[in-house]
Amino acid sequence: MKSFPLTGLRAMAPADVPHPKIEQPTDVLVRMGAVGVCGSDIHYYSTGRIGSQVVEYPFTVGHECAGTIEQVGSQVTHVRPGDRVAIEPAMHCGHCDQCLRGRPNTCRSIRFLGCPGQAEGSMSEFLVMPGENCFKLSDEISLEAATISEPLAIGIYAVEQSRLAAGDKIGILGMGPIGRTVLLPAVRHGCAASYATDKIDERCAAAKSAGATWVGNPLQQDIVAAIGELEPLGLDIVFECCGQQDAIDQALQLLRPGGTLMLIGIPEVARVSFDAETMRRREISIINVRRQRGCVEKALQFIGENRADIEALITHRFPFSDSRAAFDLVADYREGVVKAMIDFTA
Repeated sequence: MKSFPLTGLRAMAPADVPHPKIEQPTDVLVRMGAVGVCGSDIHYYSTGRIGSQVVEYPFTVGHECAGTIEQVGSQVTHVRPGDRVAIEPAMHCGHCDQCLRGRPNTCRSIRFLGCPGQAEGSMSEFLVMPGENCFKLSDEISLEAATISEPLAIGIYAVEQSRLAAGDKIGILGMGPIGRTVLLPAVRHGCAASYATDKIDERCAAAKSAGATWVGNPLQQDIVAAIGELEPLGLDIVFECCGQQDAIDQALQLLRPGGTLMLIGIPEVARVSFDAETMRRREISIINVRRQRGCVEKALQFIGENRADIEALITHRFPFSDSRAAFDLVADYREGVVKAMIDFTA
């Protein structure tokens, strides 16, 4: 089958690799239909690593994916050949202390698609997955929209973990795919006001269209001062969605005493810093978000009910044969890209 692995820094090339086969009775074989290019894929593409996870070439990334079931193991009953499915890319062991505590997202032996040292990714024509990681799609959800269930599940989980209450005022720093998938459920949940920022003007405009109360570009204005004029008492919750030090600094200044900082973005560096005095004096709570926990079905329901909002996230489409162009576009933040989609059916 055809695959499109990374072959070096900012390098990837098509390759012929062995066709995967079902080996466990609980597994399924999926023909890939669509893969979304994620920011973590771009970290591996551009820098070859995220923290301690270092790429050994060649390596296939990709984890936001959906496809059609080709074959099922003997113990799989909830899906069958021909079913279209969204794929949850995190494969947990089910028996470690974290799994037994209901925390599969921090499983001690987790395997994640496209994560070095864990599992090859979805940038291939076929993929074998545990059946429990495949969620059957309703007719109204396209394969492209289904790939958004992965980042949307993270956004829904982040909003749940933040304990957002109706009437809260929030900030979202970074309006790429994760920022947008935080904004959508937060607005539906009834936040009183949402202040969104991004360094790309097109993303700011899209955030406004998606329901943000106020948007600003930190390259063009002092967003702390601007939001402070509108909300002099500060924000209840700030979602940091870009993994940048300057956004973390801004978040702490934007929060009211007793506010909550949600860290969702993945920094390219191993260490970031926090203003300890500001955190202590304001008694700021900091919550890290590790992917998601039990939110895939909620995400698919949200997609079914809000298809136009979800499909608006997909700004660019590429055939599988042109995958490198998609990665370059996202890596360089060109053309106001939010979500680039790889179409395996083109």
